[in-house]
Amino acid sequence: MGAGDRRRDGGRPGPVTRDDGLDVEGLQRRLASFAAARGWEPYHTPKNLAVALSVEAAELVEIFQWLTPEESARVMDAAEAAHRVRDEVADVLAYLLQFCEVLGIDALQALSEKIDRNEIRFPPK
Repeated sequence: MGAGDRRRDGGRPGPVTRDDGLDVEGLQRRLASFAAARGWEPYHTPKNLAVALSVEAAELVEIFQWLTPEESARVMDAAEAAHRVRDEVADVLAYLLQFCEVLGIDALQALSEKIDRNEIRFPPK
């Protein structure tokens, strides 16, 4: 989404929904309900969520740590490795979405705005 794709009224666009019904806001609600049912909300502070996000990102990196570039490009070909990668991606995304929810950040809008700035900072050659 570029600068011209934003709503003219300045409001947030509606939820991005896939054909299977998944959307960011719905996943954030599920994560919040999951945490609430277990009494975890007091621990879901911005600091704790940022730390957890970093740990999960490191676990994703660990999968690739000693692979050659060629091996890393084929990591999804092996069922066990692919499962581990998907699980770590899910963990990273879960903590990122929870972090955004706690701080009131619209992750998709933040990304769109960052791409807009980068298009200016790094023009095509």
